[in-house]
Amino acid sequence: MAPLAAPSSSSASDGLIDKIQNFVAENKKAVIIGSVVAAGGVGYYMYSRSSASSASDSNSLDSGDKKKKKKSGESGKKKGVNDPDGPLLEERKPKIQTDETSTDAPESPDLSPAEIAAMSRSERAALAAQYKSKGNAAYQKRDFARAIDLYSKAIAVAAVPEAVFYSNRAACYLNLQPPEYENVVRDCDEALKLDPIYIKALNRRAGALEALGRNEEALRDYTATTILEKFQNETTTQNLEKTLKTIAVAKTEEALATREPRLPNYHFIKSYLTAFRPKDHPVLPETPSQGDSTLLLAHEALAAGDYAHASTLVNESIEQGISWDEGKARALNLRGTFKFLVGETQTAKDDFLASIDLFPQFTQTLVKVASVHMELQDPVSAFAAFDRAIELDEKDPDIYYHRGQVRFLMSDFDAASDDYNKSTALDDKFIFSHIQYAVAQYKKGEAETAKASFRKAMQLFPQSSEPLNYYGELLLDLQRFPDAIEKFEKALELEKANAADKKGPINVLPLVNKALATYQWKQDINAAIELCEEAITTDPECDAAIATVAQLYLQTSRLDDAVKMFQQHSKIARTAPELEQCFTFEYATRAQQEFAKNYPTQAKELEQMAKAMAGAPPMP
Repeated sequence: MAPLAAPSSSSASDGLIDKIQNFVAENKKAVIIGSVVAAGGVGYYMYSRSSASSASDSNSLDSGDKKKKKKSGESGKKKGVNDPDGPLLEERKPKIQTDETSTDAPESPDLSPAEIAAMSRSERAALAAQYKSKGNAAYQKRDFARAIDLYSKAIAVAAVPEAVFYSNRAACYLNLQPPEYENVVRDCDEALKLDPIYIKALNRRAGALEALGRNEEALRDYTATTILEKFQNETTTQNLEKTLKTIAVAKTEEALATREPRLPNYHFIKSYLTAFRPKDHPVLPETPSQGDSTLLLAHEALAAGDYAHASTLVNESIEQGISWDEGKARALNLRGTFKFLVGETQTAKDDFLASIDLFPQFTQTLVKVASVHMELQDPVSAFAAFDRAIELDEKDPDIYYHRGQVRFLMSDFDAASDDYNKSTALDDKFIFSHIQYAVAQYKKGEAETAKASFRKAMQLFPQSSEPLNYYGELLLDLQRFPDAIEKFEKALELEKANAADKKGPINVLPLVNKALATYQWKQDINAAIELCEEAITTDPECDAAIATVAQLYLQTSRLDDAVKMFQQHSKIARTAPELEQCFTFEYATRAQQEFAKNYPTQAKELEQMAKAMAGAPPMP
């Protein structure tokens, strides 16, 4: 089980999302990238990165005997045409045995269709085998044009089409300079019509499709090959992951380039804003400008939870002109905050720095600059911003809370605990310092002390659902399932009781956590799905609920529903990594849907493997 998630200064759901995504990233033995559907089966399956195989090397010719054993002492790696002594040729046995013909013997003259038709089936099979043998020899000598001609003759004369003729000709097209990828695809298409589980033809076609930029089709073939080879071929697995990465990155770049900036969901924004102690509204000059008055309206909308309106108003106030430096600094701070929330990190940083230049005493801006530096993976600059803020106001409790968050993320739990304590000493009315201190204690292995700290937080803040929810997560991590569910249910009760005082939907994270606890405790996946669906009905933009139910759909073979959830998640994803994760799952699932459709027998064989994996919960 993954470590307990910490309350995030940017989103109450970040910890839960991270747990889901980290599980996927760290447990590829449990999740290749999605699921495979089988009639009546479950959707999770595993693969192993151990024992790499070269059996599907697309540059070597095909043996034709799929069950042929390696001779004792024979190297496990097949030689390709680019090796000094050429590929090892392991002939597929002809359907009708014929006398061996020297590969250097003169070739038979081209036969007309009428002459071919006049031959007996055995004569045609014998002649086709001769052409194939000579084609293999030409290939080995790197005479690809002659090999193509010989395989073409084998195809023309054969009484019964053979997949190996097409696949070997595809290998020749692949080795031409430049390669003829379209011909590779056409020949592999023909080979796979004759033998749908022809691994080399699948791999050759996948490589050609990838070279042609037809990445989704390439992913389909790499996925099929990976599954058919029981996940034992390291090269194929790497090709699958590389192609999936290419698709996800391209889709992410396209989405970021075409979509309008979009604020995240209500609770994401609220969680970020409430991670700072509230400040008084700006005091306007005696004769305020229009921009000054609009700035005040922006802060009033912010306090009312009308975040979209607040964002619009602060932009308007800056355009209208603000008459005094502190007001300009406050406006830039707020505009930078909204930019940061929509993922425009660099322009947010520019606004924060401009705010500091105008009014350096406003330490909250320096703290936000530190958050930007962490988003840009620059902890040194983040700590420098904290140090500067402390020089300006060493009694600002927000500085220590957010520095503690950075230290927590860096796994320096002792120093983080000290910062949380400092924040609480300066202002003990801030709930998250108490919660985060308890979480840090738990991360240090002090479970009993952490539980006592959570109980204290619940006493200090009896009307807040936050201590209950995070305490429930601790209990869930300890596998005290009934106690965890009790805390999640109490948190939900408080959320509903306080709903009248809130502008947006209730916080449904306790409901999502209850779903996870239900699944881990009772393996009742249907109940877990129902709870997540209830959460999404209440808050359609709850990213944690969407991500969780998508994974649960995968395990129950509801792949269409899973794809819809990945698509929904991509619409609300805030950052490029989040988008890439959504597209990775979506297109992996689509590829495996195609596998199940194209290979129903093989998909059925994976049911037992899938069922074995389904016994382990998919999320920590």
